[in-house]
Amino acid sequence: MPNYVMNTREWSLLVLVSVIWGLSFFLIEIGLRELGSFTLVLYRVGIAALVVTLILYFKGGRLPFTIQAWRKFFVLGFFNNFLPFALISWGQISIDSGLASILNATTPMFSVVMAHFLTSDEHMTPNRLFGVILGIVGVALLVGPEALHGISANVLGQLAILAAAVSYSCGAIYARHLNDMPILVAISGTLIAASMMSLPAALLLEYPIKINMALPTIGAVLGLSVLGTAFAYMLYFHIIRTAGATNTLLVTFMVPVTALLMGVLVLGESLSQFAILGMLVIFAGLIFVDGRIIRYLRRDRSGSN
Repeated sequence: MPNYVMNTREWSLLVLVSVIWGLSFFLIEIGLRELGSFTLVLYRVGIAALVVTLILYFKGGRLPFTIQAWRKFFVLGFFNNFLPFALISWGQISIDSGLASILNATTPMFSVVMAHFLTSDEHMTPNRLFGVILGIVGVALLVGPEALHGISANVLGQLAILAAAVSYSCGAIYARHLNDMPILVAISGTLIAASMMSLPAALLLEYPIKINMALPTIGAVLGLSVLGTAFAYMLYFHIIRTAGATNTLLVTFMVPVTALLMGVLVLGESLSQFAILGMLVIFAGLIFVDGRIIRYLRRDRSGSN
């Protein structure tokens, strides 16, 4: 049975992934100005698949050609790439990115519940559940009350983001079925499978597929595919294998934090009181989910009695 822990290296990688995916939400908005949601997904997973597969073969690796392996690739590609990418891209057409980030931050909540029933080594604990709830509250505070004004409208867009959160949870839990494969093999096969699903969807729903794009759109597509998918998923799969699905999906809490801090440090934006409070609540939630400080305080208290 795996012993999932979040050490300093895993936390550092998780922060890096959150920075990349915080930027990805911005790149999606740019891409959607010119591309349809399924076309954007096709370019994202297709280019990422090409990049990872080239790296795999350059390093001497090979893809398996068995029905069992490709069945796993298609299942994970559907839940971890094709479906959530399409739902988020479609949902962001009708709702603000702030509200989308709140809804996306429910991913660890679904993961905690699903992992409890579907796995034998990631059981729900009161500390973990309380930490997830704190994280969701913190994201809501961080984004600010104005983002909540759109909750009564554009219900389909909101449901799409929630469905993407559920899909991500399913994908993260199912990813353990590929633990017997090298990480590059698992990512390459999964992205190829996602590309094979995205192509007919784009052709059917958004034909003709747009090829001539403006430079900002090209930059957004390349950023999403190479950085936000190929590179980020190399880190993501590593963290899942060493820290478990529930811990890895804490990245959805950290994405709004890193996006806000980038705005402050790079663009000179100011921090509101809600943002500061939200970050503190998120950090408190992460402490409860991680559990080490809580366990240390309990041992220290029991030892002093």
